[in-house]
Amino acid sequence: MTRAARRLLPAALRESLRDACRGALAAAYRGDRVSCPCCGGRFRRFLPFGVVRRENAMCPRCGSLERHRLLSLYLERRSGLFASALRLLHVAPERLFAARLLARPGLRYVSIDLASALAMARMDATRLAFRDSTFDAILCLHVLEHIPDDRAAMREFLRVLRPGGWAILQSPFDSARPGTFEDWSVTSPAARERVFGQRDHVRIYGRDYFGRLRESGFRVEECAFARELTPDEARRFGVDTEEAITLCTRP
Repeated sequence: MTRAARRLLPAALRESLRDACRGALAAAYRGDRVSCPCCGGRFRRFLPFGVVRRENAMCPRCGSLERHRLLSLYLERRSGLFASALRLLHVAPERLFAARLLARPGLRYVSIDLASALAMARMDATRLAFRDSTFDAILCLHVLEHIPDDRAAMREFLRVLRPGGWAILQSPFDSARPGTFEDWSVTSPAARERVFGQRDHVRIYGRDYFGRLRESGFRVEECAFARELTPDEARRFGVDTEEAITLCTRP
């Protein structure tokens, strides 16, 4: 089925078809060589994924990618997210995280998005309808590269985070670029895919991504949690040991 044809299907039907496909894939790839920390599945290998094909990238059952599995391990082992009654804001919730987080006892969970049916509230990240210092923690994965005024969203995240609170603001960036690339004359989905690599991206972040976050008021740490994993764990969970967690805290 083509991408255009999939868009014509109701969202609920698309989800049902996706679930059926993943159920079949999970059964076909059942094994003991790799394990997904997001869904608990065990498989003989992960699936290839990406415009530039990456082997051993996607979970056959839940669709998690390397970044999702790394974050899942970090949240369980290092964040303290599940050890106390925290207030968590989840921006553009991923299905593979949302149900688990919502079910956690004591975790006061809120999710937002402009359009996703998974979100609990429809909201623009550049104009959050929350009071100052509402949340203890924020999760926002691969969202800021979609937002034209990303600095406004960063400032809003800082505003609704309590002093001492933390946010994981993960975005793809090109370490070979010193500065972020933007071109506001590129507007069509096809042109954006050609220029930015994805139809709904509006920029390619460079190494200045972390500087943008600091300019918004955050303290920023490139947390090398992945390097704490043993080689066997990194292989078994299918994570990129070179990927850092972008951990931001409000002073």
